[in-house]
Amino acid sequence: MIQSSQKDDLTNEYFEWMYHLVCNDKQYNKLSFRKLLYFLHSIEFYSMLEMDENRREDGIDFRYRFGYENGYSDEYIKRYLDVRECSVLEMMIALSFKVEEQITDNYLYGDRTGQWFWTMIVNLGLGKMDDKHFDKNQCYEIIDRFLSRRYLPNGKGGLFVFEHPRRDIRDVDIWCQFMWHLNEVDI
Repeated sequence: MIQSSQKDDLTNEYFEWMYHLVCNDKQYNKLSFRKLLYFLHSIEFYSMLEMDENRREDGIDFRYRFGYENGYSDEYIKRYLDVRECSVLEMMIALSFKVEEQITDNYLYGDRTGQWFWTMIVNLGLGKMDDKHFDKNQCYEIIDRFLSRRYLPNGKGGLFVFEHPRRDIRDVDIWCQFMWHLNEVDI
C-alpha cells in the first residue's frame, strides 16, 4: 500500500524540481507561473501521431532523472511517482532537456532548456498566463487544441510556429517540428 504522505511529498518535490528547471521567479520580474505549470502537470499528454509516443516515454523517463539527481532509487520512483501517465508539463520539459543536451549544448550560450520550454509556452499562447492572469478554461482550450492538433497548418497555436513551413505541421511529429524550428532560428 502506497503511503499517501510519501507519495504526496514526492509528487510535490518533483513538481518543484521541474518548476525551478524552467522558471526562475526572479528572472521573470517576480512573476509566478505556478498555476500554469501545475495545470500543465495535471493534463495527460496523449499523441495523435505514433512517433510522438517517444515524447510520452521521454516524459515518463524524466521522473527517473529526477530520482537519480535527488538520490531516489528507481524502485522508489516507480512505486511513488511513476503511477500515472505522462503530463503535458513533463513532455515539454523533457523535450527541452533532450534537445539542449543532445542537439544544442554549447557552453558559450549556457543552458537554454528554459528558453526552449518558454518558446513552446509562448507559441501555444500561454505566455501571459502568470498567476495573476491565469484562466483555467482558456488554458484547457489551448492545450486541447494542441493535443488534438487543431492548430494552424504553419504551427500557430502549437509548440512551434513556422514562417515558411515545409508542409502542414499538424502532420509532423513533435521532434521533427523542433528540429525544423532549430533550423529556422539558426542556432
